Amino acid sequence: MNPLVPLLFVSVAVGAAAAVLAWRERPEPGATPLAGLLLGQCVWSVSIVFQLQATDIASKLFWSRFSWVGVVVIPVAWLLFALEYTGRDQFARPRYVVLLSLVPAATVLLAATGGVHDLLYARVYTTASGAVEIREGGVWYWFIAGYTYLLGLSGVILLVDLLASEAVTFRTQGFALVVGLLAPWVTNALFIVGVLPVGAVDPTPVAFSLSGVIYLGALTRFRLLGTSPAPKKRARQFLFDRMQAGAVVVDINDHVVDINDSGIEILGVDACEALGSPAETVIPEYERFPEEGALSGHLTVGDAAGGHPYDVTVTRITNVRGVPIGRVVTFHDVGKHLRQQQRLEVLNRILRHNIRTETNVIHGYVDRFADDGDARVVKRRALRIEEISRKGREAIELFDEGREDGEPKPLADLLERCVDGVRESHPDAVVDCDTPDGDVVVAGLLKSVFSNVLANAVEHNPRDRPHVWVTTRIEGDRVLVSVADDGPGIDDYELRVLEEGTESALVHGSGLGLWIVKWGAEIAGGEVRFAENDPDGSVVTVDVPRLDRSADGRSAGDAPPEV
Repeated sequence: MNPLVPLLFVSVAVGAAAAVLAWRERPEPGATPLAGLLLGQCVWSVSIVFQLQATDIASKLFWSRFSWVGVVVIPVAWLLFALEYTGRDQFARPRYVVLLSLVPAATVLLAATGGVHDLLYARVYTTASGAVEIREGGVWYWFIAGYTYLLGLSGVILLVDLLASEAVTFRTQGFALVVGLLAPWVTNALFIVGVLPVGAVDPTPVAFSLSGVIYLGALTRFRLLGTSPAPKKRARQFLFDRMQAGAVVVDINDHVVDINDSGIEILGVDACEALGSPAETVIPEYERFPEEGALSGHLTVGDAAGGHPYDVTVTRITNVRGVPIGRVVTFHDVGKHLRQQQRLEVLNRILRHNIRTETNVIHGYVDRFADDGDARVVKRRALRIEEISRKGREAIELFDEGREDGEPKPLADLLERCVDGVRESHPDAVVDCDTPDGDVVVAGLLKSVFSNVLANAVEHNPRDRPHVWVTTRIEGDRVLVSVADDGPGIDDYELRVLEEGTESALVHGSGLGLWIVKWGAEIAGGEVRFAENDPDGSVVTVDVPRLDRSADGRSAGDAPPEV
């Protein structure tokens, strides 16, 4: 028995085991083509075994020619695996598989009809040991050899990116795949050029045993198909294409090189026509855009009647050396924001002037009536309407400050002003304030929050001398301001409304004060917590970030306030 036969059996056994494992992983990206690759290796190895064991020339030539079925499957399956595994499966569609398989199919046909032409083998004979030796390959032999190595190199190039991956798992997978491919291909290349002293038998299938071991290890130890990088590339493209903001990528010469779905819809262009075109022919008023940063004012896309406003931001793209290679232009729809701002301005005007005027008129007419219980009820209700109007204006102003990010203010100054205001409006109240250090700075818009917390603690306290305690403490980069009182506490239904975040016809709060507290804390990047005081009353704790005195009013690492 030829000594290569046991090695070939090992190659078949290991390859078949790896093929079964790969097949069981379907539909994981790359599972099916990897199983096809391993099956092709097995077919090649089995063909050589039968060729070596055959006793007549016809059988030896048959198995030699049949081995081409496995030979040509390997490079096609390898490239398809690399495409699917790296997330480029759009190039692994049936029509591309058919195109890639045309040359291999022609090779199998030429091998089957090798007795009537010399395109594949120019000269073939058998050695004394019974092996079929190719003394000289034909024109097609060298063509299919080049085609095979071209597909193999293409797959390697696709996988090389994994070797530079930040994920250790992907680097290990990429290394295992490349080594598993190079082992048999280097062996085959050395055999073709006549370097290996193995006579007429191609030792490439023997090297497949090493590939099979590597692939088995990758499948079992490194989760080759269990942890796939395929979604990574597709997800990034998906996020770019489907992001709500429009995005246009231009090169250093201001030509459009990519555009997402939202960008196509916003600009009303055809993607095929836009790609490669000068940016000024695709993007209106492109000459106004800065090299980097936000465009001053809004960009209106469309005609005067149906135009839509957008905020435009330009972000520079650099290569690994920091050299600019292009820019990304993003379009953020601000139409809804501007409409909302307009509505708030109208509501503010109504709350500031119209309601106040109407309540003053009601109050004036009531003074003409008898000073009885009904008249006093009407007066109280009129004052209540005016108070709601004032709170509404305060909420609108809070949102305006949030959009402008506000300015950082010393916490001591804010609390002192709020405490003085409560003492002035409620002289019977006792307010003890633990004033923090002057270098503790928070968002200036919190003045409305602290004012409402203090006012709520005093106004809803039925005691003759309501008592309020204000304490502050610093925990890392957070500031906690607690306001405790000795009143009846906050009703459960009020807290339930705040927790649910909305009001309904059946469950609603009594006013805007607590909403202003909640909204203001959230806009400042914090939160508000409610607890019971011992023995009576409630404790409201406002937990917000501690800011520095920088121009933008935010400490390092803080996210911008949300409105």
